[in-house]
Amino acid sequence: MKWKKLGLIFDPREHCNWVTTHAWVPTPEVLTSNKCRVYFAGRNAENLSQLGAFLIDLNNPDRVFEVTQSPLITLGPLGSFDDSAILPSCIVNLGKNKLLYYVGWMQGKRVPYYAAIGLAVSQDGGKSFKKQGKGPVLARNEIDPFFTASNYILIENGLWRMWYTSNTGWRASNGKAIPRYHIKYAESKDGIHWVRDGQVAIDFAEKGEYAVSRPWVLHKNDLYQMWYSFRGESYRIGYAESKDGIKWDRKDDRVGMSVSDGGFDSEMMEYAAVVQHEIGEFMFYNGNNYGEQGIGLAIKV
Repeated sequence: MKWKKLGLIFDPREHCNWVTTHAWVPTPEVLTSNKCRVYFAGRNAENLSQLGAFLIDLNNPDRVFEVTQSPLITLGPLGSFDDSAILPSCIVNLGKNKLLYYVGWMQGKRVPYYAAIGLAVSQDGGKSFKKQGKGPVLARNEIDPFFTASNYILIENGLWRMWYTSNTGWRASNGKAIPRYHIKYAESKDGIHWVRDGQVAIDFAEKGEYAVSRPWVLHKNDLYQMWYSFRGESYRIGYAESKDGIKWDRKDDRVGMSVSDGGFDSEMMEYAAVVQHEIGEFMFYNGNNYGEQGIGLAIKV
């Protein structure tokens, strides 16, 4: 597997007045042969992230259009699970509705933040969204006592299958609280109520690794493929394969792409999202400082 980098294709500072910095956690959905909508989180002047989107023509990736000029989903009221950040995670099409699962953050005191997975629904093709209720659909519990975060969902034979980030605990380091998280698996009959038993999908590969997150799953030809982010010193993109979507083999050496010698992705790469298009497979991703400069694109060769 190899990828050809096409460069930085979206800098939010050139398109969005409401974004001061970052376009992180790109979440693409192919709509037509020449339209792919990409949801992203942009940070405002208060360093709070809200959700925006733009369209891109994958036949001509330099063509970015219909950029949202205000957040699609705004922060929740003070004290709610998503009062400090809203980060897109995945899109599920259900009938005429689009279900956007997102990560909500609430700032903490002894730890910097708490996270949980929320849901918003669009009835107009993704142009606007309304939150599903006032709380999260997947929050911390006895199985995941610290936080839950970025997830991906497939519906197969009526079964909703979710891969999600689970924090296993915090540790103190140089006066800071550092989370340690990996990827787990859950199931549901309706996309709202989830059964969790602690099944780990992607675990830590070594002692120095402390973050495995943002799963993105494709299922084709009886093979499940997952792209995710992992880090010790800095983030890299990982890759794994599975026959059943539950037991995974990490094959990070096959991801086929690494940091550049210079530019927006010279120090780190993360939050990969892969879509299939009539001309090939495309990967959207972030680079240095979690997408500070924007979103990169690569095509499989």
